[in-house]
Amino acid sequence: MEPISLPEPALPAGNSSSVAREKFHVLLGVTGSVAALKLPLLVAELLKIPALEVKVVTTERAKHFYNAQEIPVTLYGDEEEWQLWKGRSDPVLHIELRRWADLMVVAPLDANTLAKVANGICDNLLTCVIRAWDLSKPLLFCPAMNTAMWEHPITARHVEQLKAFGYTEIPCVVKKLVCGDEGQ
Repeated sequence: MEPISLPEPALPAGNSSSVAREKFHVLLGVTGSVAALKLPLLVAELLKIPALEVKVVTTERAKHFYNAQEIPVTLYGDEEEWQLWKGRSDPVLHIELRRWADLMVVAPLDANTLAKVANGICDNLLTCVIRAWDLSKPLLFCPAMNTAMWEHPITARHVEQLKAFGYTEIPCVVKKLVCGDEGQ
């Protein structure tokens, strides 16, 4: 697998390359896998990259695995989707987020959300953003689930469906899982 290169942030019109670049916008999706424990670390590492701006979209189940106070960027969930919209002229959050982002990374992508996305189900903020995603922009997904779930035949079909949409898989790693099983 070749390394993924991110597009360079655009320069403001009429400015030379010596002028500070605009920020590159990364939208990070997090789902209800135990791997969501790593969200604070992932955000901290992303913020070390100069000229990168990060926002997080979380599922309700993912909130079980991290402390929102440890996330130093804007965090959106289902509640914000419904609070923002009051009438016809109001912005729709999942559309605004897909417009804002230059890149989307879903890490971790649990089995439930993988199945939803592969089948076009969009019943929460994160799956709505993904369903509305501009396919000319990169979307990276990082599956994370128990080995028994990973090895189920439907999982391979779902991963292939996401790849068929043009999304890029960041493969699972082999390690000892939180439940004590050995990952494959």
